[in-house]
Amino acid sequence: MRVGIIAFTTNGCRTALRIAGVFDGDEVELFAKSTSDEVGLTHVDVPMRAWTKDAFGRYDAIVFVGAIGIAVREIAPFVVSKDVDPAVLSVDERGRFCIPVLSGHIGGANSLAVRVGTSIGAVPVVTTATDINGKVAIDSFAVNNDLTIGSLHAAKDVAARILAGDPVGLRCTVPIVGEVPPELCGPDDSPTGVYIGVEGESPFENTLRLIPRDLVLGIGCKRGTPQEDIEHMVARAMESVGVTMDRVRAAASIDLKKDEVGLLGFAAEHRIPISFYTADELNALEGDFSRSSFVQSVTTVDCVCERSAIMHSRNGRLLLRKFAGNGVTVAIAEEDFSVSFQKVRK
Repeated sequence: MRVGIIAFTTNGCRTALRIAGVFDGDEVELFAKSTSDEVGLTHVDVPMRAWTKDAFGRYDAIVFVGAIGIAVREIAPFVVSKDVDPAVLSVDERGRFCIPVLSGHIGGANSLAVRVGTSIGAVPVVTTATDINGKVAIDSFAVNNDLTIGSLHAAKDVAARILAGDPVGLRCTVPIVGEVPPELCGPDDSPTGVYIGVEGESPFENTLRLIPRDLVLGIGCKRGTPQEDIEHMVARAMESVGVTMDRVRAAASIDLKKDEVGLLGFAAEHRIPISFYTADELNALEGDFSRSSFVQSVTTVDCVCERSAIMHSRNGRLLLRKFAGNGVTVAIAEEDFSVSFQKVRK
């Protein structure tokens, strides 16, 4: 997770340092916009509006340490939609209260507020209706379980039905670990319901489809391959096995490609994380992989795409072996998948 924290007073800077400690292992950057002692934080020289605009595109979570009004005014021009906005938190300079301001469920601001509050002794002020009423938040459940939300409108309708106490059904084609909340135990003929699966079914009159993100793309490419060529080959590869980007959790490649503009652009365009592995890590994998003497002469790895896909997958298996063209190779690993209503995002 990429986190940007900005403070506006000396006390706020000290609190910002405490908050940064909560995100151990994450990529955290600390900033200060103050005329007083900034206790070593990076000073912001540009106007706050410019900083915030950049932060919206750079970070998964933004923490404003100061009055909540500052956060509200600064983020207002850049709010787009709950499925793309970063999580935004406001913490007062003394660290007494932690308020999720934006993207509470999908962006994870609510859970982050609890995490920060627990760690620094602040009170998390969560105001979303499902949370304060102790009901399942279907969008949080989706994010926590790597599920693509088919329709935000349908998700909103399901949430409204749950809060109203109306019956909401559930049809799931993957294993469920643990208990299903009573809010989703409506009869099969419920007018509104949730379908979890990849088959594209709509078993209810009003169906919210949640699609398992159970695929990992392994991608190799020649140096300087344009993003358009990568897009085209990935689309062809996925079409060949009848799957879509809705199911893709991540992409992976060899570390020789970590600065490939086209590859990084592809991952950014589809909002999926991409990981890179060394030749030694890829070669250490056991299994039956395709072999290319040319690729091995360049990278010291016999097949980058297949090994990368399996390396990054969670006990996955190859759904598609090396699919090549236009200087691009693509492989797809499919993972075992299950869901749990008790799972919490870390």
